[in-house]
Amino acid sequence: MSRKNIVLIGFMGSGKSMVAKRLAKILKRDMVSLDGLVEAKEGRSVKQIFEESGEAYFRNREKEAVREAAGKEFLVIDCGGGVVLDPQNIVKLKANGILIYLSATPETIRERVKNKKGRPLLNVKDPQKRIDELLKERTPLYAQADYTVVTDKKTVKQVGEEIIHLLTVGASLP
Repeated sequence: MSRKNIVLIGFMGSGKSMVAKRLAKILKRDMVSLDGLVEAKEGRSVKQIFEESGEAYFRNREKEAVREAAGKEFLVIDCGGGVVLDPQNIVKLKANGILIYLSATPETIRERVKNKKGRPLLNVKDPQKRIDELLKERTPLYAQADYTVVTDKKTVKQVGEEIIHLLTVGASLP
């Protein structure tokens, strides 16, 4: 398997963080969470950054985290759902990475995130409507990935196995 980074993109609740941890363990790679990098450098949570400094400020910090992580190799990178909003992030991540879009239906996403705190973009009156709006905007951006894996009704183990299969088969193609 390639030394390129395995980069997981997709909407919140698609399973990126859990799948990234599993892949890193199985493939014996380090895992990097872009949100985690931002939080460590800022000394505050993503939710706090959004509340105190705004989304634009967060996106700039996220861009710095992309630059840092994308410059390394042999990582599993867990991206925040909005990383695709900046085209330069995709260029940087693809330069030394294989992008895998973890896809889920709006209903699955809502079910997975309904009891989770710290989702600043869903701190609205109608979270399902907001999920639908954001997915409509971002789905074409997520489609820039090298592979898509649907995560609805699948376990983390199943998604991880599917990704490993895709990477193994893809690596053997001419």
